[in-house]
This record gives sequence, structure tokens and C-alpha cells, in this order.
Amino acid sequence: MTRSTGWTTLVTPDALAAALGDPMLVVLDARFSLADPAAGEAAWRQARIPGARYVHLDRDLSGAHAPGAGRHPWPQAADFGRMLAARGITPAHQVVVYDAADGAFAARAWCLLRLAGHADAAVLDGGFEGWRSLGLPLDDAAPVPEAAAVAPYPADFERARLFDAVRVRGHLAQGGLLLDARAGERFRGDVEPIDARAGHVPAAVSRPYACNLADGRFKPADVLAGEFGPLLGEAGAPGAVVMCGSGVTACHHLLAMAHAGLEGAGLYTGSWSGWIEDPARPVSTGPD
Repeated sequence: MTRSTGWTTLVTPDALAAALGDPMLVVLDARFSLADPAAGEAAWRQARIPGARYVHLDRDLSGAHAPGAGRHPWPQAADFGRMLAARGITPAHQVVVYDAADGAFAARAWCLLRLAGHADAAVLDGGFEGWRSLGLPLDDAAPVPEAAAVAPYPADFERARLFDAVRVRGHLAQGGLLLDARAGERFRGDVEPIDARAGHVPAAVSRPYACNLADGRFKPADVLAGEFGPLLGEAGAPGAVVMCGSGVTACHHLLAMAHAGLEGAGLYTGSWSGWIEDPARPVSTGPD
């Protein structure tokens, strides 16, 4: 078996199309809708990139709830490893993940893989809609049974980059940067369509994850480096922690930074939904 890809952040539709059929390539479909959690899997059953195996945000890319863990808790490493094995994934495979379009859900799967030590994981730039718009192959037959399970994947998360509320408060107290990936109106507290309280963690800085995109694709690496650089300052990516509503779209920032060569930022896994589980924690509204 051969593999000649080595993609670690993003992959173009044409490059992925050329690699289809490689036995060391696994494609994961991570389409999902917060409004209708069954919609992504239904869409996968209707049509998918050939060979794609489905991963569900709630079942496969999140863990069981725990206090402070938020709406999409980070899974246990052993559970995540079993899920990878059930998809036929070993440490030797190249994994490519896609969602409907903007990469928000695919980035969650990418982040889990990368922090579990799987370097050769990438997101399809432009997602399923970008693929379809180019007229690339689709499979609309009934999905075949999952690939035969392989040996349990030896997942072991890079815990130093996973932050809870206590570590976030300590990080901020030391002058660290906390980047919030939610839309500006949610950060400011103008609206809150999902969580019980509106606003943001005091001292957090707003950068909506949509800022990483242009015309449905990730901005070029040099452009992203130029945008993140002033935010990160002298401490660089290792001095930053990213968050969002539940630890999902924050992964988009980690992917964008990695694409720009800026590695090492942390993730507040519980994010806003975890922060507000404790009513004693302070909340800010407005632009800062």
C-alpha cells in the first residue's frame, strides 16, 4: 500500500480527487446542523464524496457531559481512538475531513486528530459544496457498511493544549490572549440564539471564525499569518487560547493558524457554554 499525500492542514478538491482510491486515504464526512442534528447524516446517505465515512458531531466528535464541559464536551482519548478504529483509521492513514462548506465542523475532527497525535489530517477546502460545484465525482448509492475495524487507535491527547475554566482564568491573569471565534453579535451579547446567557469572557478578544475565509475558502497562508500575527503578538501562537460557543468553531482558528505556520495555541474545550455553567463566573458585554 502506498500514500503520497502528507496533507496536514488543507487540501484542494482537485488534489483529493486525484488521490481517491488510495488504500491509505480515509475520507470523513462531518456535515452537521445544530438546528437539525440528523440532517448531516441524512445528507451523507443521499450523496457523498466516494468512499466517505460519516462522523457525527454529537456521537463521534464529542464526549459525555461533565460539569463545565459545555455543549460539545471533548471526548476521552480511548473513546475517540475506538471511533477511529471503527472507521478503519490507523496512525499510518492520511485522513481528509469535509463538511458542507466552511470547514467549521470538519475543523473539529481535524483538531481532535491533530491533538491525538495524528499529523496527516487535513480539511477539504470549500467542503462538499465546493467539491460539487466543480463537478467532481459523487456517490449517491446506498452507503456500504463501514470498513472493517482495525486495532484500537492509540490516541493520547496533547493535554497541555486543552484548557478548562480554571486554566483559562490563570492564562488571562498572566496576560495571555483568549480569542473568541463566535460571530461579533454573540460576542458583544447583542443576541444569543443558543446559550442561556449572552456576552463573553472578560478580557477575551473577538475574531469571528468567518474572518478566516474568503469566497468560501480559507485565505492564503500569508494573509492569515498577517492577520493573526498582530493579535498573537510576541508570544505567538503558544501564548494564545481559542474558544467559541462549545469548542467546535474555535478549532477553525487552530486550523487557520496551523495553515499559516502558527502552531501551539490552546483550546478552551468548554468554551462559552461551559463558562456560563457556573453563574459566579463574570460575564462581559459590549465590544470589549
